[in-house]
Amino acid sequence: MVIRRQNAQSIAARPWKGRRWLVLAPHPDDETLGVGALIAQTAAAGCFAGLVYLTDGSGSHPIQNGRAGRLISMRKREAARALRRLAGRRCSAPFFLGWRDAVPAKAGDAAFDQSCRKLAALCLRLRVDVLATTAATEPHCDHAAAANLASAVQSHCRGRVKIAEYIVWGTAPTIRSHHTLISAPILPGLRRKALAAHRSQLTAAFGAGFRLSKDKQSMTTRDLLYVRKR
Repeated sequence: MVIRRQNAQSIAARPWKGRRWLVLAPHPDDETLGVGALIAQTAAAGCFAGLVYLTDGSGSHPIQNGRAGRLISMRKREAARALRRLAGRRCSAPFFLGWRDAVPAKAGDAAFDQSCRKLAALCLRLRVDVLATTAATEPHCDHAAAANLASAVQSHCRGRVKIAEYIVWGTAPTIRSHHTLISAPILPGLRRKALAAHRSQLTAAFGAGFRLSKDKQSMTTRDLLYVRKR
């Protein structure tokens, strides 16, 4: 049975009310597509701990002259702008783990283990209760890697941090395997305004490369997140 909205529990209700959320996004723009409403809601409630990006986003366009620095800098600026539009200007800048786009590290790799320690330390410092990440079943390798990293962080924190999965490209899990949570609706136009900050993904601002399809730009007002049952 696929999870539907009528099965969902509000993140503003107990036991989720007041929990501090940290969002792990594989690439800049996934935060808006997947959990833009969650970010806006938790920021307004003072429960948004921050945003972490797994990759540098350099895989979205062909690299000119073998140098990705200009593209990476642009995507970081776009990401910061989108976050300010969702969470307000007083929010902290997003944190980048700096993995190479579309070349994810695996558990046991030095880069993976280092990122696990960094993210676990960040969760401790920011008093994070819930880590929101893309689902392990997502078809993109970086999205699945984000879920694997979140699971490693949870183990490193000895289960003190819960994981809530969100969907960007995949399909929702079933009610047999997951509980589901739902955000409050985001203000009309705010999500689209945040997505518009990612000009490199929507326009020819950086030349030929990835373009987000029109259907993906039609986003819902609420987010669904999924917590695996024990």
